[in-house]
Amino acid sequence: MRIVFMGTPDFSVAVLDALVAAGHEIAAVYCQPPRPAGRGKKERPTPVHARALDLGLEVRHPPSLKTGEAQAAFAALAADVAVVVAYGLILPQAILDAPARGCLNIHASLLPRWRGAAPIHRAIMAGDAQTGVCIMQMDAGLDTGPVLLRRETDIGAGETTAMLHDRLSVMGAEAIVAALRELDHLTPVPQPEDGVTYAAKIDKGEARIDWTRPAVEVDRQIRGLSPFPGAWFMHKDARIKVLGSSLAQGDGPPGAVLDAGLRIACGTGAVQLTRLQRAGKAAQDVQVFQSGVQIAPGVVLEGE
Repeated sequence: MRIVFMGTPDFSVAVLDALVAAGHEIAAVYCQPPRPAGRGKKERPTPVHARALDLGLEVRHPPSLKTGEAQAAFAALAADVAVVVAYGLILPQAILDAPARGCLNIHASLLPRWRGAAPIHRAIMAGDAQTGVCIMQMDAGLDTGPVLLRRETDIGAGETTAMLHDRLSVMGAEAIVAALRELDHLTPVPQPEDGVTYAAKIDKGEARIDWTRPAVEVDRQIRGLSPFPGAWFMHKDARIKVLGSSLAQGDGPPGAVLDAGLRIACGTGAVQLTRLQRAGKAAQDVQVFQSGVQIAPGVVLEGE
């Protein structure tokens, strides 16, 4: 098929690669514009932009698709279908209507659960046992269109958002290739009204650890916010991010360090911290971290 691809972050790169490998013609790649990044604040292309250039594809990054000029340029591509995955702009109706077979979105949840911006984070933070990807026919709503195909997967007990992100990216790539191959035989299934939840964008204010909460909730918070923005606590006026954890046995005042391996008491139960990061430093496994910082047993970490 002749495809317009619309995506921006790392999550979308595997999908673009899969479409190219499957032999589809990529008429153009749409992504977010380059933005200042790094210490020098030089403009840096997005992951999809960089990969599209490597593949020799035309890249477009209009700041908006609401103008008549942008919509005419999109329609002139005469695409069979647009494949959209984590693009970052709302598509006006004129864009949705332009491809002959519409716009297909790859969404990283089992719709209608976790519509919206942060479905992977929210699934882990909520303690969902399963998640997956859906191939959805886009309409004017927020992830409300009928579902053509879904793939499910269990969420591992120690899985972080980073780990699940990578798995779902590959699943989404495989699913969209299958959906395009079988498109004539797929029946759009309207999403049910029951079970709708919204995955609000992650707020950095959610990241400070409250050790008075049950260990199961603290563990989900740590894993769900890893690697970004990273759950954190204060120790000696330093903010320390926690990027990995697991549930553990133990009791004590909330925030109490129970042993040199950084097993921390919570409101009920305890969590074992497994990966940490100091400001300006690389992330470290707990043993390496403790060889330098040495948070002693008996210390009570600051929480909310």
